[in-house]
Amino acid sequence: MIPAPDLSDMRPDDWVARHLPASWGPYARLCRLDRPVGTWLTLLPCLAALVQAADGWPTLWRLFIFSLGALLMRGVGCTFNDIFDRDFDHRVERTRYRPLTSGQLSLKNALWFALAQLLVCAVLLLAINSMSRWLALALVPLVIIYPLCKRFTYWPQLVLGIAFNWGMLIAWSDTRDIVPWTAVAMWLGAALWQVGYDSIYAYVDVRDDRMLGLRSTAMRFGEHGKLWISGFYAATTMLWVGAGWGMGMRWPYYLVMALIAAHFVWQMRVFDVVRPERSFMLFRSNMLIGVLLIVAALAGTALRLA
Repeated sequence: MIPAPDLSDMRPDDWVARHLPASWGPYARLCRLDRPVGTWLTLLPCLAALVQAADGWPTLWRLFIFSLGALLMRGVGCTFNDIFDRDFDHRVERTRYRPLTSGQLSLKNALWFALAQLLVCAVLLLAINSMSRWLALALVPLVIIYPLCKRFTYWPQLVLGIAFNWGMLIAWSDTRDIVPWTAVAMWLGAALWQVGYDSIYAYVDVRDDRMLGLRSTAMRFGEHGKLWISGFYAATTMLWVGAGWGMGMRWPYYLVMALIAAHFVWQMRVFDVVRPERSFMLFRSNMLIGVLLIVAALAGTALRLA
């Protein structure tokens, strides 16, 4: 039996408890403002796409709009996740203090909060072009249905990867009025990357998911998790290298890609399906991959623009 490490979603020393009014705390935790790792993992690939689409530095306005969009859409996804899972979360030690399942918020208030976040997202649509608006609207049902996927498929992480890297496609459509095959390849690589690192995290919850009748890629991979995740990471690297070639990226891009590949190898050396206490550390380490992806985009365009 796989032991579940202590990764409680309620930490008394977090910045939400220290700096926000008590009445705001449940809403901040509902959209995971106290756990920004997921927001960074959503935003960083999108920023890399903005750099590639702009052939250099994107405008400050686009940086602001896409950063706020990533924050909001991640918040919307987490809010609906807790709404749908409220009857499960109280049965799991890690999630039993979440605002809805612990009674800090009512279902009605959580739904109003979800609507408020969506309304702000709707306002952001005014700041992007027509093609990008349609792409953004297509994303909304994916974000909402993702939490339900673990009830009927072993591949909810794939839906998550598709949805939470969607901003990469919008970055291209808003910057260039087109989404070329290279942009699709970068997005697909990011989606597979997320399947990999979110599967690592899913091993933390295998015992609880099995008890609750839920599904995940970790349950699908079982003891072969390292092989499966290595395959997803290899596919990610190949797609990003191929897309870089199609975009005409210069040699520094491939040097940074080599660093990303080395980091993937390190993750697989450390990862162990029977030691999920390492999983959260490995999950967090993927923020470095996101930063390196931006560095690769900047490095690959720098010589071309010189």
